[in-house]
Amino acid sequence: MELSLVLPCYNPQQGWERNIFGAYSSFCGMAGVKAELILVLDGVSAAVKEEDLQWLQAQIQELRIVRYPENRGKGFAIREGVRTATGAIIMYTDVDMPYSIDSMFSVFQCLQNNSCDVAIGVKDEDYYQHLPFARKLISRCLRVLIRVFLAMPITDTQCGLKGFKKDAAALFLRTNIDRYLFDLEFVRNCFAAKKYRVLPVPVTLNEEVHFRKMNYSILLPELLNFVRLLFKKPHE
Repeated sequence: MELSLVLPCYNPQQGWERNIFGAYSSFCGMAGVKAELILVLDGVSAAVKEEDLQWLQAQIQELRIVRYPENRGKGFAIREGVRTATGAIIMYTDVDMPYSIDSMFSVFQCLQNNSCDVAIGVKDEDYYQHLPFARKLISRCLRVLIRVFLAMPITDTQCGLKGFKKDAAALFLRTNIDRYLFDLEFVRNCFAAKKYRVLPVPVTLNEEVHFRKMNYSILLPELLNFVRLLFKKPHE
């Protein structure tokens, strides 16, 4: 298999299965590949019905479903998906497929034509125009913290669209953060390893994307995760 696409799924919005099928079909058509689609059910969710899964399985022959009963977080879910991926190239994004098909193709193409080993989606300025004020402030603050304390060439680590070659999967699987800052941990590991070519790839949102209300209870745990990263030696 040339490509594996990993989608973490927990409490998705109504119509999620048809949205996935439409975006997946468009992307595969543009890329000219049949991609292995790995849907990771991150805990039991009333929004995910068996009939929806059966419908999606009937539409996408290459669909594989990974499931476990307890919600563990986005980072944990994507690691579970990457662990089972068979593609020479592995990509992941969010279950609502928020980024444009052109953006997904750009990430894939950079890896396919050997321009890099790890492709990091980087959001354009228009993205921040769509963000609610609080989320915009948090995102900007995190980028400042990354620049000041970690001094990494890429500060937009939290974009939900990334890809890497199979060789870099082991480095991804060494991340330990189960929720949102796993992205930062992975990007930091990539730069620390120094053997992977990391490329920022500009990406854009779909016009119809709607941001959910943020759960502010995650801020303190993620701040603690950031502090732990400061004192933790990155994997190489």
